[in-house]
Amino acid sequence: MENLEIARLLSETADLMEIAEEDGFRIRSYRNGAAAIEGLGERVSDILADPARKITDVPGIGKGLAAVLSEILERGSFARRDELLERFPPTALEMLRIPGLGPKSIRLIWDHFRISTLEELERLCREGKLRELPRMGAKLEEKILKGISHYRQGAGRFLLHFAAGAAAELAEYLRETEGVDSVTPAGSLRRGKDTVGDLDLVVTGPNATAALDRFVAHPRVHDVLGHGSNKASARWGLEGLQVDVRAVPVESYGAAMQYFTGSKEHNVALRQRAQRMGLTLNEYGLFRVDTGQRVAGATEQEIYAALHLAWIPPEMRENQGEIEAAEKGELPDLLTPEAMRGDLHMHTRESDGRGTLLEMAEAAQALGYEYIAVTDHSKALAMANGLDERRAVAFAAEVREFNKQHAPFRVFAGLECDILRDGRMDLSEDALAELDFVVASVHSYMNLEAAAMTDRLLRALESPSVRALGHPTGRVLLHRDAYAYDFDTIAREAARRNIWMEINASPERLDLHATLIRRARALGCKFTISTDAHHPKHLANMKYGVLMARRGWLTPSDVINTLPLTQFTQAITPKPSA
Repeated sequence: MENLEIARLLSETADLMEIAEEDGFRIRSYRNGAAAIEGLGERVSDILADPARKITDVPGIGKGLAAVLSEILERGSFARRDELLERFPPTALEMLRIPGLGPKSIRLIWDHFRISTLEELERLCREGKLRELPRMGAKLEEKILKGISHYRQGAGRFLLHFAAGAAAELAEYLRETEGVDSVTPAGSLRRGKDTVGDLDLVVTGPNATAALDRFVAHPRVHDVLGHGSNKASARWGLEGLQVDVRAVPVESYGAAMQYFTGSKEHNVALRQRAQRMGLTLNEYGLFRVDTGQRVAGATEQEIYAALHLAWIPPEMRENQGEIEAAEKGELPDLLTPEAMRGDLHMHTRESDGRGTLLEMAEAAQALGYEYIAVTDHSKALAMANGLDERRAVAFAAEVREFNKQHAPFRVFAGLECDILRDGRMDLSEDALAELDFVVASVHSYMNLEAAAMTDRLLRALESPSVRALGHPTGRVLLHRDAYAYDFDTIAREAARRNIWMEINASPERLDLHATLIRRARALGCKFTISTDAHHPKHLANMKYGVLMARRGWLTPSDVINTLPLTQFTQAITPKPSA
């Protein structure tokens, strides 16, 4: 079991304990344990399996939690969680994912109405009955109804990095099968979609069918949906991700990868093109209609070539102009992870991060970066220990002293400065002027009308210190929709002022998404891609931001942090006023 799964079980149990109004100290111990395990650089299972080590040596893990961890690894749950799930309906965990509902609210609703399903909660809101309870009103009912609708839309969807982790673990496991040559992810994961409905794996080799038997025997596989000679389907892990594993002959590998990668719309357009050329295309290959002769199939490249097209990167296969561009030889030279020279949005222990300045810098250097910008929160985010003017300027001085000792690597002293409700920046312009790189972000009042939010962002862009607009739509995948505003107006103004739009690589955000990236680029915008890291290991999430950029057809020249250090420094240096 992966650390993130274990951390989720502990965190959910803490939520259930809070609903049950249990001792606050015990609740905190579970939350601290979840945080410690999520940030652990190695698997809990490896530590517990090593007789020379103790899991209690991990800060935040005491003897009680150590026993819980052993039980989780043994059977996938533990007694305290099971007891709480018997006491409260399983939908209590679903309700915790609805915006506006916290543990105390759920307990109040449970005590008063004894509801057990989201449908019953929805009915209470529609009938206006929640407002009968203390501290609840019509606006909360409206927010809950909207949250339930959003939750249902996301049900059965999984974050990209979760699916990528499952694919990596399963591929490693299946490659151990004798006679298996390759195991390759296809589907929406390969295309880099921000969320994934299911996982497709394509297996080749002289004994590829044996991998199907090995797959259904995996200890984390359950609810086998099908198991034949060339395909096996089952649910994976506690989350129930559906995984389809297909065994294909080597001569059909390219056709299978093309077909099962999708998208459906891209594949339909490609098949129609094949038909016009007297060919038929399916998962087994490309064939002549009149004779049945195989034309291509072993590789994707030969299939596209036979259709008189350049090979189209998977991220672009959405039938949004890529086939026409491939026909004309006008496909862009897409950005790659290797082109990234730095990361421009991250947090340290100075605010709510869990790594020091040195630890973040060392993690960035290990990735081959030339520079980073450290952008801790500003004072409006009091819960995140945000920096006021004095602390921001003092931390900037600390960063510059740090740079003297660590050249040629460079840390830029930055800040993620809150955009206040009226569009003013959270810190004074005098303080911001002392910094190298300011990211302006919205973290509050996200329910403003579109016109008011547009005005708010326009005012923020007037700040002479702002270099980038952080997570520009505010969305949190499977949890919170984007806030409303006139995106084209803001993109044009950002381009005019040479303020970059951030592509936030945090797997929970992936903000901007592909459609808005292409629109912003068409309006003249340049971009940063940054991880919004709160831990050194989060810097590795840059690959997900690059995937979004590729889906948005971006090249290295569109992204500011592909520049070498000297050129980047020049690009962010304020121009002297005339």
